[in-house]
Amino acid sequence: MAGGGISVQGGGRNYEGGVTVFVVFACVAAATGGLLFGYDIGISGGVTSMESFLSKFFPSVYHKMKNETADQNQYCKFDSQLLTLFTSSLYISALVASFLASSVTRRFGRKISMLLAGLVFFIGSILNGIASNIIILIISRLLLGVGVGFANQSVPVYLAEMAPTKIRGALNMGFQMAITIGILVAGLVNFGTAKIKGGYGWRISLGLAAIPSLIMTVSAIFLPDTPNSMVERGHPEEARKMLQKIRGTDNVNDEFQDLVDATAAAHKVENQWGNIMQPRYRPQLIICVLIPFFQQLTGINVIMFYAPVLFKTLGFGDEASLMSAVITGGVNVVCTVVSMVVVDKFGRKALFLEGGLQMVLCQIAVGVMIALQFGLSGQGAFTKGEANWVLVFICGYVAAFAWSWGPLGWLVPSEICPLEIRSAGQAINVSVNMFFTFLIGQGFLTMLCHLKFGLFFFFAGWVTIMTIFIAFFLPETKNVPIEEMNRVWKAHWFWGKYIPDEAVIGHDKHDKAVV
Repeated sequence: MAGGGISVQGGGRNYEGGVTVFVVFACVAAATGGLLFGYDIGISGGVTSMESFLSKFFPSVYHKMKNETADQNQYCKFDSQLLTLFTSSLYISALVASFLASSVTRRFGRKISMLLAGLVFFIGSILNGIASNIIILIISRLLLGVGVGFANQSVPVYLAEMAPTKIRGALNMGFQMAITIGILVAGLVNFGTAKIKGGYGWRISLGLAAIPSLIMTVSAIFLPDTPNSMVERGHPEEARKMLQKIRGTDNVNDEFQDLVDATAAAHKVENQWGNIMQPRYRPQLIICVLIPFFQQLTGINVIMFYAPVLFKTLGFGDEASLMSAVITGGVNVVCTVVSMVVVDKFGRKALFLEGGLQMVLCQIAVGVMIALQFGLSGQGAFTKGEANWVLVFICGYVAAFAWSWGPLGWLVPSEICPLEIRSAGQAINVSVNMFFTFLIGQGFLTMLCHLKFGLFFFFAGWVTIMTIFIAFFLPETKNVPIEEMNRVWKAHWFWGKYIPDEAVIGHDKHDKAVV
């Protein structure tokens, strides 16, 4: 294994049962929670490039754009802290909400958290669409953030717990798939509403966010809760029946016993936040912090938040910039499907490593092209051919992210934590993700103004660091039952010393570790 790590041969215990239609439908329905996050990511960058939106809420940016001269610094024409606050305020709200969502998810179940996410996001969407001033606009963004925080905390955990071990990666990636579909749909909506005469197209773009929130709300009403959550909340018989239903067999004794054992260990924990700081959970804590931290420092939100703005900065016309955002959104969807197909065959680690290498190469290529054309002054423009090559390299970068750090950034943290710290671990994952999403979202246009083409080299450097980290410190988790994950940590060359023997559930003396 790359990086001198240790793998456990044979994966985990093989449970009875298989993939049922019921569990697939349940996971697909739950994954629609990703539509909330994805639609917002895609829609915010589009409306911030619309002149009618800018003239109403951000007139200084609008006048700077309209009074453009030949010698204007292209890197800085959209630089506005208030404009970036419109995008990034959602994520600071989601950060705070994720901690509340952790307690709700653990006490009342994953289903309730998903229902709350849909309802709050719906209210925020309506306010966003009818906003008449910047205050209402920001308040509505904060409400959307609460919805995103609850959805991102509960949905990945729900998917990880419901999915059969052998296809857990593919079903869990349904969340990322929904995110990418939301981004693509948002790009198409922006492309259409930008053509509307009368200057109200942005209201339609923002207000249509109510549709994914309604889908999420209705789905949550009819979804069952997970067997893990039922056992955790003291309903073992209901949990056994649900486990039999989703596995398609009455013989679920082994898997059910592992759930009971994990729950017994979890109930010994009075404070999961204090517990996750203990040395025995050091591997999970570090991964739940670093994976979302690294995910944001891939620079993906440079593309997804501000794709139309970025393409406009690089000299694309209004319509071309929105269409380019649609193209990158389409690449994102297709390559996420690729990841869903291969993740349980080739594993998480191989996708992380290949994706990291491809992202570095594409970011360097884009940085070099921008440097040659715009230099330090920011004056210049791409020819049509050069612009097409920039789009090709950006699509290559998006493709690499879409089959690696995009879906795996949500999958891995959701599957590595034992039950007693699972809600806390996912809350940390979401909060770190949202915090650095906020920083990148708030700082990107200023960073572009000051770092210029060097911004792409900055992100390429970080992708190099995170790829090296994955090679040495992330064990492979494919085909390992979620309640037996400590076996993988125990066998790892570095993390094994933190895991006590009694923490290994389902340990089999015949399993062997190899370097």
